Amino acid sequence: MAVTHQHKVCYPMNIIMEKHIEIERSLIKRFRKEIWRKFITAVNEYQLIKEGDKIAVCISGGKDSMLLAKCMQELQRHGKFKFELVFMVMDPGYNPYNRQIIIDNAKYLNIPIHIFETDIFDIVADIEDSPCYLCARMRRGYLYKHAQELGCNKIALGHHFDDVIETILMSMLYSGQMKGMMPKLHSTNYKGMELIRPLYMVKEADILAWKKYNNLQFIQCACRLTENCMLGDAGMGSKRQEMKELIKKFRQTSSIIDMNIFRSVHNVNLDTMIGYQKKQVTHSFLEDYDEEDGITEEE
Repeated sequence: MAVTHQHKVCYPMNIIMEKHIEIERSLIKRFRKEIWRKFITAVNEYQLIKEGDKIAVCISGGKDSMLLAKCMQELQRHGKFKFELVFMVMDPGYNPYNRQIIIDNAKYLNIPIHIFETDIFDIVADIEDSPCYLCARMRRGYLYKHAQELGCNKIALGHHFDDVIETILMSMLYSGQMKGMMPKLHSTNYKGMELIRPLYMVKEADILAWKKYNNLQFIQCACRLTENCMLGDAGMGSKRQEMKELIKKFRQTSSIIDMNIFRSVHNVNLDTMIGYQKKQVTHSFLEDYDEEDGITEEE
């Protein structure tokens, strides 16, 4: 184990080297179907990585971003084309304990991290309305900015399959709209920069299984405003946690519901949509309803 909740464990260098090789091997062998193939499928299907890219893999210290870093390392070693990686850790004001956990785990997993400092936690500490939303937006901006300064043209985030379907459900139930989480996006404010999500098809349960199989411990949430959420996999009682519970119930009911939610935003039938938005312009089915080949009833 790299780190326990009570204390840090120091290993001889040869043991650390052997362990990270075992962890890398587990991705290709033990979790080939659940993680590796789905990672590769997302990279290929959504064209996330191209020859000559320089990608900043953004590491928060949690299980998702650490797994992403290992997958990207493996792809760089064994992929068919060349690209560069920077493993970037933004410190928004972590307490020393959490920061050291990230450093220790990166060393244990053989991930050469680059750390830069920000004061985001101090800024949002006095915000009463939606501090988490502001924190997330500020984090994204700092990541883009620093990655661009390092010569990168893309940032890679660790969002996974469950994040995607949770977002779809939240947008329907709490925002009254069909809105997904895209596998890649162009940055609005940082010209030439893109965001990619290579774990787009990997389920959270499989990430947890990989973590458990390799006896790893990562930080869950290092925000100073949520001291009850430092290590482990505890939820925060948010709307997203509500979606996790809802999806858990769906999975108990049927093994295909989660995938059908995922596929629904890949197969939108505009002929049956009352309205939709494209490039911030709202459209209605009435626009072409009276045309000769307009909307008709299925026979």
